[in-house]
Order: sequence, then structure tokens, then C-alpha cells
Amino acid sequence: MTTPPDDRSFRREMATAYRSGWHFIDLVTAIPHSGDSLMVTVFGEPVVVTRDEDGDVRAYRCLRKPRGAPQPVRCAIRYGMIFVNLDRRDHRLSEPAPSDVRTISATPRSA
Repeated sequence: MTTPPDDRSFRREMATAYRSGWHFIDLVTAIPHSGDSLMVTVFGEPVVVTRDEDGDVRAYRCLRKPRGAPQPVRCAIRYGMIFVNLDRRDHRLSEPAPSDVRTISATPRSA
């Protein structure tokens, strides 16, 4: 019979191995209209995914403290799927390099 891990090692493992990546939440069709929201739990943390008035999908971490404002969570949509990243470090989904990059030169008004 194996013994379960203690809380400290379990939390450390969750923080390093699981929370550091992008995680699938649902399809974009789950929140089709502006004002729609979706409440999910990602590794024990409640996350609200909403579609705002502009049609953008945003995610927020719900704090359990009284009067705590929701914290924004990185949210991305790829191939019609919603992904969130709970890690506070700067990880990004790999983006293709834009092939049509133009350089615009401008002079200041005082010149």
C-alpha cells in the first residue's frame, strides 16, 4: 500500500508541472454571445471565462478573499478552442512570425 503525498509536495508539484502550461477549457461555441460566461475549476482554482461586448474572450481567476477583485488570466483561442495559462511567468503560445512586416519611419514634430 502506498501513502499519499503530503500537501506541501503535492502543491509544489501542481505549481511546477501543471500550472506552468496552457490548458484546454472548452470550445468557443460554449460562449457564443457577448455577456456569456463559463465557470470552470482549473487545478483547484475557480476561473471565469467571459465574452465581452467587443466579442473578445477573457479569463479571470476568482479570489476567495472578501472584496477581492478578479485577476486576469492569460487566455488564448486556437482552432476554436479556449486555452488558459495560470502561471504568472511570461509564457506565450508560439506565434508564427508575421511575413508582412513594414518599418515606418517618422520624424518628431519639433524637427
